[in-house]
Amino acid sequence: MPHLALYTFGTLKAPLSDPAPLVREFIDGAGGVYDQISGHPGYLGHAEAVDPAPGGHFDLDWGAWGEFAVPTWYEGGRTAQTIALATTLSLWTAAQPAFEAIYTGLHRTALNRRHDWFARTGHPSHVCWWVAEGAVPTWQEGTAKLEHLHAHGPTPAAFTFHRSFDRADLT
Repeated sequence: MPHLALYTFGTLKAPLSDPAPLVREFIDGAGGVYDQISGHPGYLGHAEAVDPAPGGHFDLDWGAWGEFAVPTWYEGGRTAQTIALATTLSLWTAAQPAFEAIYTGLHRTALNRRHDWFARTGHPSHVCWWVAEGAVPTWQEGTAKLEHLHAHGPTPAAFTFHRSFDRADLT
């Protein structure tokens, strides 16, 4: 049975290395959000660097999740000192558990504050798509799906929680 891949992307108002209180607040809260989401029923895993280093997304080995990539509209930095983005790539058993994890608990609290931390870009902030059981989505797929969603709106190939397609819609 196919699994749901979920890619999120946001451009921060300041680089991750910025010592400003709002940036620190965002970073300090991320661990608890990840811990809560990773314990949610239906969660299968998320992209993690093999040997993580703070802020160095582009230079890290992401293993089966592939080479790190960002949407073409990202104009922020690409070094540990200048990177200004927050992104996730995760895998779920189905759409409903992912939706519940994202729109409840600590993540919901963070979503309510997103405009404090993230620039309003006019681009979608998340995209979902179905992958074969056992497949691992890649960063390149995630960015391509997000760009497809931006260009064409929700389709069975790239959709949102609010306009989703079930597994039967796979083509």
